[in-house]
Parts: sequence; C-alpha cells; structure tokens
Amino acid sequence: MISVTDLCKRYGSFVAVDRLSFEVARGEVVGFLGPNGAGKTTTLRILTGYHPASSGTAVLAGHDVNQNSLAVRQQLGYLPQEVPIYPDLRVIEYLRYRAALKGLPARERSIAVSRAMDKAGIHEVARKLCGQVSHGYRQRVGLADALLANPPILILDEPTSGLDPNQRIRIKQVVRELANEHTILFSSHILGEVQEVSSRVLIIHRGQLRADGRPEQLLAQGVGSTLRIAVIGDSQALTAVLAGVPGITRVALEGGLAGTSRALCELAADSDPSHELARRLLAAGLPTVELRIERPSLEDFFHRLTREEATPVAVVEPTAVGAGS
Repeated sequence: MISVTDLCKRYGSFVAVDRLSFEVARGEVVGFLGPNGAGKTTTLRILTGYHPASSGTAVLAGHDVNQNSLAVRQQLGYLPQEVPIYPDLRVIEYLRYRAALKGLPARERSIAVSRAMDKAGIHEVARKLCGQVSHGYRQRVGLADALLANPPILILDEPTSGLDPNQRIRIKQVVRELANEHTILFSSHILGEVQEVSSRVLIIHRGQLRADGRPEQLLAQGVGSTLRIAVIGDSQALTAVLAGVPGITRVALEGGLAGTSRALCELAADSDPSHELARRLLAAGLPTVELRIERPSLEDFFHRLTREEATPVAVVEPTAVGAGS
C-alpha cells in the first residue's frame, strides 16, 4: 500500500530526509519512530502531499505522490500532530463541512459522519463546539475527519501527543480497532505504546532508516540480551556446563545462597541458548532454580540506534504481513 524509494528532502544545505526507503503492506500497523528532528513529520508530509520531495519516489495505493497527488489524497486519511479545527463550529457541523470538502455526495454525508464518529468514539460530544472539547477529544475529532471517506490508508502523526494516560489508552484502543479495516502508518515518541500497537516499527535518525522489523525481532537481533541462571551445585560445575554453549559470549559468576551458584551470561544477537543449556544442566545433574533471558526494551534499542555517537545500523526484517498494493 505504501512504497518509498530513495526519498530525499533538502532545505538548502540541510538534508531532512536522506535516501529513505521502506514498504508498508496492506493491513499492517507500522510505528514510525525517531528522535526530534529525525525527519518523521517531514516524511509524513511528503507522503500526504503537503511537501514535495527533493528526489526519490513515494507511491500510495498504486499512485505516485508527485505525479498524481489528488488520487493519493483520495486513498488516505491524515491526522496531523496539531489538528486544525474551527472552534466556533459544533463537532458534527465541522465533520459535515469536512465531508463536503472531501467531495462526498450529499446523500452519503450523514452516514459517513456517523460512521467516522462511531469509529473515533466522539458521539457524546457531537453537539459541543470544537473549541470547547478537551485536547483528547480534539485529537479524536481530527481522527474522525481522517476517517470520513473511509480511506484504505491512515497516516497519523503523534496521535497521542499531549494526552493524559486515560486518553492515550482510548486512542490506542481506537487504533487497534481501525487496524481491522485500514493500513496504518503512525509516528510516536511513546515507545511502549508503539510496541503494544504495531505489527512493525521503522526507526529513522538524521533522515536515514536505522531499523525495520517486528518489535520482538528487533530486540532479539539487537545487542544487550542476557541470560540469568541459578542452579543447585558448585560454581565449577556450572562453569563447565556453560563453557562452549552456542550463543553465550561472556559469563560472569555471581554470589548465591549456600549450596547454589549463579551466573549472568551475555548473549550474541538473535540467540537463545536456553534449550541447549537446559539439556546440559540435566545431563550434569544440576537442578535449575532460575533460567531466564532478559531482552532490552524497545526504548533501550531505540537509544542505542539514535544516540549521537551511533553509527548507522540496518536491522531489516522483510515484510510478511498482507499483500502489497
């Protein structure tokens, strides 16, 4: 549904987006991550036709953004970070006005507005002035606007920005429900929410793609995973069992209770030696008290890729969800 190839955006000598390429397949919910100034919003504005690209191509639902911007806009709904709504219109009046601007036939507008309000969960504020609803409802009014024409693609820029915890929970629930009918690309600074909602994540830094894959795959392939082990037995026996286990790169013995031995093992990227280790412990007659792999969080992985001294790291998991357009 979305195909981006060697996309670049320059402002004079400053490169905001630098040869960015990625795909989003039909039915995916993809989180778009990056620190402030990474190029997220610029990329989304290019995809939605608000900014022209300096070079490269972006194709949505089979239409090139540069060559057929109107056809692209007819296939997508866009929620900007700051929702531009008319404060003196009632919510339902604003959405009817927006439906007319989007070219929906007059006989279909009431149904379209009601459907969008239902998906966004805003029927209870339908008669309120847009300027009098809370920030959370303002975001949901903007989401209803994006849903009016029932587009196959949704692009959401920081949909939970500035919301309180209860409002963020509601928006996450709405995004999960929308995933049944729409392909979704959304940016966020709240990594835990992205991990909960997304089927894939893209991480960019300084305009370049740093990682692309399912959250669990990225964490498994990244460095920093450890294995904690505790057995009933002496440390020499435990050390002998750990020696040469595939995937273990370093072993540090730790203090344990009387009669037990503990170790913290560093693991190679994308490795899980727990089954082989369990087999060896059983053969050595060492009863296991603890055997646990600790993976870094998405926040840890994000920080490692985007800290100032980091060099580009491409961790790519091929798209496998749905069929492309």
